[in-house]
Amino acid sequence: MKILVIGSGGREHAIAWKAVQNKDVNTVFCAPGNGGTALEKKCKNVNIKDNDIDNLTAFAEKENITLTIVGPEVPLVGGIVDRFKSRGLAIFGPDAKAAQLEGSKTFAKDFMKKYGVKTAEYGSFKDADSALKYIEKCSYPLVVKADGLAAGKGVAICQNYEEASSKIREFMIDDIFEGSGETVVIEEFLEGVEASILSITDGKCIIPFISAKDHKQIYDGGKGPNTGGMGAIAPNPYCNEAVLKDFEENIMAPTLEGIKSENMDYKGIIFFGVMITKKGNYLLEYNVRMGDPETQAVLPLMDSDLVELIDSTLNGELSNFNLKWKNGASCCVVATSKGYPLGYETGFKVDGIKEAGSVFASGLKNEDGVFKTSGGRVLCTYGIGDTLDSAVKTAYDKLDKIKFSGKYFRTDIGE
Repeated sequence: MKILVIGSGGREHAIAWKAVQNKDVNTVFCAPGNGGTALEKKCKNVNIKDNDIDNLTAFAEKENITLTIVGPEVPLVGGIVDRFKSRGLAIFGPDAKAAQLEGSKTFAKDFMKKYGVKTAEYGSFKDADSALKYIEKCSYPLVVKADGLAAGKGVAICQNYEEASSKIREFMIDDIFEGSGETVVIEEFLEGVEASILSITDGKCIIPFISAKDHKQIYDGGKGPNTGGMGAIAPNPYCNEAVLKDFEENIMAPTLEGIKSENMDYKGIIFFGVMITKKGNYLLEYNVRMGDPETQAVLPLMDSDLVELIDSTLNGELSNFNLKWKNGASCCVVATSKGYPLGYETGFKVDGIKEAGSVFASGLKNEDGVFKTSGGRVLCTYGIGDTLDSAVKTAYDKLDKIKFSGKYFRTDIGE
């Protein structure tokens, strides 16, 4: 088998690492991959950007790719699944229509409302004046979200009118997300603990993965601006049996009903971002791909074969698959460049990767055998243990071996 993994982050490194464990896989091509994927057994990087659908299609046809796994959301929203399927190429992910569940927060919230998925009250606005009038009557805090894709940074919790009006102007008038904030969604603020529940669907059933907890803000204690994710643990200690039962009944089941009713061609990952509150559990958002860095915590605990799981999904036989998980817990901790998520410098030498082991790379390049930083989130180390404490300790012990100028990380992942 030849596998093509599209993307360049730690999530894609984890997917490639898991895929090569299948004995029938000869090669995993990573497009474009990173300095870490290039070193994985059976892996080869391909210099094609993850949003270059034309060249990705041509490459898959030329190389007779058996299966393509899409990591990031941008090509999914851009219709890569539709293109591949029109050429008879096997690809794992939702079509463009279904991908709107992540590509447009307005579409997603309207879908939730239509099918009775439990979620926060909201309003959607296409002009700034209407949005500004709406927040005059709102209770605070509230949440302002850019409608489109914003790399995990298009969400702001606002404590008062001044903060909310400032964010609306940034998103809608200043256009800081280059079109993704032309429409905004304004939601009631839900107080509680977040949970990430990655799941897989073949359009006929949904099987949830082991739960996870992301740490989104840059600073310890959940403070500072949102990032793409500073670390994750699995399972989420707040996801007890009662929470998961409520999730399946009031969020997952009506979502599946909506997928069926809307005739979505959905054979891929559906990620539920859930808020666990004293009033129950609410859906914050859908993602239509694996989360980053949740994937780096979840996949090491998967005891089943990922390629076999995907094959059963594409064949419409997911309900017959016995998905197994290892006992214990996992933790991944992200090391970033100094200044991230704002301005930061790259090109610094990275030492200690071989000594650390268990590293998933993201903003990392390999220049003639020398690792250098190439992005904001550079890499993450992960640990598995019988307990969460032991998994956290392992991840941090490995991270201590990684050295580069400006290295920054949160010290409270898993607390």
